[in-house]
Amino acid sequence: MKQWYEALFDNYAKSYDSECYVHGTAGEVDFVEKELGFNKSNHILDIGCGTGRHAIELARRGYKVTGVDLSISQLQRAKEKAGDANVEIEFIQRDARELEFENKFDMAIMLCEGGFSLMETDEMNFKILQNAAKALKENGKFIFTTLNAFLPLCHAGETPHANSQNSSFDLGTLRRTFKFKITDDSGQERQISGNERYYCPSEISWYLKSLNFRDIGIYGCKLGAFSRNDKLSKDDFEMLVVAKKSEEKSIGKTLNL
Repeated sequence: MKQWYEALFDNYAKSYDSECYVHGTAGEVDFVEKELGFNKSNHILDIGCGTGRHAIELARRGYKVTGVDLSISQLQRAKEKAGDANVEIEFIQRDARELEFENKFDMAIMLCEGGFSLMETDEMNFKILQNAAKALKENGKFIFTTLNAFLPLCHAGETPHANSQNSSFDLGTLRRTFKFKITDDSGQERQISGNERYYCPSEISWYLKSLNFRDIGIYGCKLGAFSRNDKLSKDDFEMLVVAKKSEEKSIGKTLNL
């Protein structure tokens, strides 16, 4: 049986590209490029690349990019868009929990809930972070966004998404279950039952330190306008995380979750 995030992205690529939350790509890539120091020799891994919006914009600007995603239909759309943009990107169909890259990339990005926080267990979510760490070279940067637990904790009873129904938040697990409707690429309306894990900044910091990251920064996350100047608040839907991989000698350490 398919998990909800697999069912969601079946035949939903073009419709996904019309969603309001995917229209801040250029501003988000401005931030990524600045964090790269505008060094065009960097090789970037886009985890949960979806229809390729960040990967394609980075490739347009001269960077080498590899995009991975679980959804075949999302990747097909990404390849079409890359062709239209006349850029070359390696797109790979792969589960982020099963990546096999090692010391290959100068940066990894995982934006707009690119897999992390969507998995069924905390162990699965952590495995994605672990694989991202393994994929990076020494001193490689990791930039990702994830769901901010301050939002549901401080706004009890409110629904983060306008189109969500029957939403409930578990204080013990920091998980939100919900139902929402989408219209797929064939025009069919479908109802999806989802389950997402929200995170506190201290959890994220601890996870990353256990994977030998340093210079960990956690910020507020404004779509299309990522910035280290934005302090994380209780009103941010997501948090923006930036970290740098340290020496290789202790990268094999893991948490006993």
